[in-house]
Amino acid sequence: MNPIVRGIRFKVTDGEFRGAMRQLAGGVSVITVGRGEDTSGMTVTSVASLAVDPPSLVVSINRASSSWPLLERYRCFGVNILRADQIAIAERFDGRNGLKGADRFTGAQWLQLASGVPLLKGALAAIDCEVEDIVERHSHALVIGRVLDLVLSQPGAALAYWQGQYVALDRDEDAARLADVSLPAPHVTRKR
Repeated sequence: MNPIVRGIRFKVTDGEFRGAMRQLAGGVSVITVGRGEDTSGMTVTSVASLAVDPPSLVVSINRASSSWPLLERYRCFGVNILRADQIAIAERFDGRNGLKGADRFTGAQWLQLASGVPLLKGALAAIDCEVEDIVERHSHALVIGRVLDLVLSQPGAALAYWQGQYVALDRDEDAARLADVSLPAPHVTRKR
């Protein structure tokens, strides 16, 4: 890509880019990979649905992460969409506490479906995927996963990441609060 636009040379710093991306609220998921004691995982905000037919999604994964070799080896992964009360799990998998591999899984209950990857019991959704394609770009890879199976829990508040913090999003409470401050009163037309 040409770094010169309209005669102005610019370079976006890592810090500036991270600051900009912190303005984008994202749902928090834990990506799990591996089998048995050969497991790892990471906290991400980069999961998106790709298609309904066939059910598939895409996730961006740092190729320097400890999970990357396991993803390449086993070609399967789990997407665990976290509830608002699962901040401790997000923190266990976000890498800041120094836990690695199978140690990140302690303190929670896990199940396995078709692929054998650990899936979090009680997550809003636990999605079992096989790798369909990998597109490597820069430090990350876009991993396209075909959904093999999934488990849905009771609806509840979701965990999100915004402005460098974990935040809870509750549909009923937050929708009502947003409606109070952002929606104009409905226009009423009276018949004459």
